[in-house]
Amino acid sequence: MRKAFKYRLYPNRAQTEALSEILETHRRL
Repeated sequence: MRKAFKYRLYPNRAQTEALSEILETHRRL
């Protein structure tokens, strides 16, 4: 399960970055 998750996030690096930005924005709020 862990391997699948990593493999899923690896191909979409842009999506991961976007998610990180959203998480940071929510953290500020």
